[in-house]
Amino acid sequence: MRLSPTAALRHSGNLFAMALDVVRTLPRRPFQAREFIQQAWFVASVTILPTALVSIPFGAVIALQIGSLTRQLGAQSFSGAASVLAVLREASPIVTALLIAGAGGTAICADLGARKIRDEIDAMQVLGIDPIHRLVVPRVLASMVVAVLLNGLVSVVGVAGGYFFNVVLQNGTPGAYLASFTTLAQLSDLWAAEIKALVFGAIAAIVASYKGLTAQGGPKGVGDAVNQSVVITFMLLFVTNFVMTAVYFQVVPQRG
Repeated sequence: MRLSPTAALRHSGNLFAMALDVVRTLPRRPFQAREFIQQAWFVASVTILPTALVSIPFGAVIALQIGSLTRQLGAQSFSGAASVLAVLREASPIVTALLIAGAGGTAICADLGARKIRDEIDAMQVLGIDPIHRLVVPRVLASMVVAVLLNGLVSVVGVAGGYFFNVVLQNGTPGAYLASFTTLAQLSDLWAAEIKALVFGAIAAIVASYKGLTAQGGPKGVGDAVNQSVVITFMLLFVTNFVMTAVYFQVVPQRG
């Protein structure tokens, strides 16, 4: 397949235009409540168990690394504070975003791609039904809501896993680990993580919807669109996470 030198710019512009269309269509009535509930339940059902299972090793690795580092520095009393800060601020929204994009986003892209190659999207447009309002907006909102809820789940499971591995495997002190929770972390860190999860969920759903609605070439084209949506989403998530983290450090004063 021959690629145009301007294809990347064209697809980037179309993706951004679709994101603006989603924002513009959000307040339009009637709201697709049934579709939203079905998509939220579906995304939650395919992501909640993998997210819980993935968050355990994430918390364990963070706890083991930080526990080893604090022991070398003679600051074991701060291992709990550092672990909670790492899980709450960075690990939980990243894990949530990866699972939303890898599980929920692929399902969204495959569903819309199958509709596209069966000409259902074109038929909706002929009937005067806006696919963005009818199909994309409920999926974007569902991914955002589920991402926020899953972020809380990852935070709890990650902190609990970090506590277990630090206390049981590294012979840490339970009282010191729990007492240092609020030494470095603060409430604004939790709000920042929830906002990150909200934005990450929107990005994953928008990219998946765009690739699904532009799928071509039959079933093979749908499979290619699913793969591309995952790769593009991961790249955008890491760039967005860097920008949001840099802005957060500039706006919110950190505890010393």
